[in-house]
Amino acid sequence: MEIEHVTVYREEGKFAGWPANYGMWAWGDEIVVSFTQCTHLARAGFHARTHELPAYPLQSRSLDGGRTWTTLRTPAPSPGQRGFSADEHMVPDLRVAKAIAMKMEPLPRPCPGGINFTHPDFALMCARTGLGTGTTAWFYTSLDRAHTWQGPYSFSMFGQPGIEARTDYIVNSPDDCMFFLTAARDNGDEGAGVLMAQTTDGGATINFVSWVGTSPDNHMIMPSSVRLDEKTLLTAIRCNVAVGEFEEVPTWIDLFESTDNGTTWHHLNRPVPDAGSGGNPPAMIKLHDGRVCLTYGYRAAPFSICARLSDDGGKTWGEVIHLRDDGGSSDLGYPRTLQRPDGTIVTTYYFNEHPDTERYIAATLWRPS
Repeated sequence: MEIEHVTVYREEGKFAGWPANYGMWAWGDEIVVSFTQCTHLARAGFHARTHELPAYPLQSRSLDGGRTWTTLRTPAPSPGQRGFSADEHMVPDLRVAKAIAMKMEPLPRPCPGGINFTHPDFALMCARTGLGTGTTAWFYTSLDRAHTWQGPYSFSMFGQPGIEARTDYIVNSPDDCMFFLTAARDNGDEGAGVLMAQTTDGGATINFVSWVGTSPDNHMIMPSSVRLDEKTLLTAIRCNVAVGEFEEVPTWIDLFESTDNGTTWHHLNRPVPDAGSGGNPPAMIKLHDGRVCLTYGYRAAPFSICARLSDDGGKTWGEVIHLRDDGGSSDLGYPRTLQRPDGTIVTTYYFNEHPDTERYIAATLWRPS
């Protein structure tokens, strides 16, 4: 198997992490990935960053299929121009939720509609305040390959205590798009389950459609979804036992299937029975040859970035592919994955080589057999 590792973004004194919270998009060999930049602090706990300084989204762009990258602040307007999708990594006074409470513009507002989801230069990015009860969410759109972002456009609460949105959507037509979102619990905690919502009028209205999966005992968060055919959808979900120490409870990734275009869902299998300490979200895509590819970080020794392939629509899975297993600690993963026109798979993630060094964004370019 051909495997090449490259550095997307690395800066001394900084903590770069969690591409899964934002997104990655491609137009041919032009690729953009967004992620969080915090300030590195060694021995700060599970994540080696300080809460006392702001966290901001950055985005890196490659024009050569992922081999070289340039990085800038993600040009998406947010309340008070604060960082978003990272409130849990900042003290309350720095959070975007505080800016929203203070009515600092631009505030998330309902989308006016008119989105062309199939525009050739389209991208969509979901955003949120923090985690748990009271979390609010919104999204941005771009029609120029993420050079500019329109929004913020608010999601409703869909009758839930909070909506913890990471970027996971399926475009069906110019006016039709499905969103896969995590619902918070009413006891202050995160991850009551994953729901599917849909717009069929260009974003003017977004309505609840179905529950992909829920659990009273487990956290179910951070979906990654693909369409297999006209009626069949797959959603992989990060899961862990809800009660107990975060770094010690069992973690896994479950796969759900819908054969009626999202109206109903059933549990299909567990492609990742152990995701390591704290768990890791899936990144799932359908390859050009029809196979399903699932990538994830493994947060236990050997600290790894892994993949599995399915040639029967997710019903069974091949052996675990270790894209790399040279991580220095469990503070890694949160991947995004896509496939270039030439068949090369590009997987981005955050990584470290030692518990006390800065976290950085890396990419692995690989071609499965």
